[in-house]
Amino acid sequence: MTKPRIGVLGIQGAYARHAEMIVLAGGESEIVKYREQLDGLDGLILPGGESTTMTKVLGFRITHDDILDFARHKPVFGTCAGLILIACGVTDPRVRQLGLIDANISRNAYGSQKDSFVSEISLEFDRGVPFHAVFIRAPLILSVGGSVTVLSVHENAPVLIGSGMHLGATFHPELTHDTRIHRYFIQTVKEVKDGKTTRSQ
Repeated sequence: MTKPRIGVLGIQGAYARHAEMIVLAGGESEIVKYREQLDGLDGLILPGGESTTMTKVLGFRITHDDILDFARHKPVFGTCAGLILIACGVTDPRVRQLGLIDANISRNAYGSQKDSFVSEISLEFDRGVPFHAVFIRAPLILSVGGSVTVLSVHENAPVLIGSGMHLGATFHPELTHDTRIHRYFIQTVKEVKDGKTTRSQ
């Protein structure tokens, strides 16, 4: 069986680590820097980084519209700054969002780099073992719309959310050795690719 091919937007952030986690989780990975690469992918990850910088960089080799076109038919997973980009509301007007998930976001809500922390969270799709979540200059999900499913919370705030075939996390699942979240995304990619997804789109 052909493994799903997952791209990781390689313009900023920990994209190399995401690529490694995709392979460990059972997929094939590709660092994406040009719009032409999107054609051969089954899913796409937008990694953490600096959302204002990513907004500025998008538009050269790959654009917002390129990603939007891709996301109409294939799953996208945004982590930290990537989540800010795929959401539809943010407290910083410098960020241009894609509007893939109905969520309102506050940038760097937990503080600066020195305020980074780790916490054990529970995953709705796998409650047996806590997930060791790494929060680095993490955004805060202020609110979500009715189309959004909350998959994990931290201190009563959503930190992992899904909407149809798209997924978003305020933390960095790639900075652990736990592949469960990447496997969950890859499973979504497989379902969409096979036309068997049961997750509302």
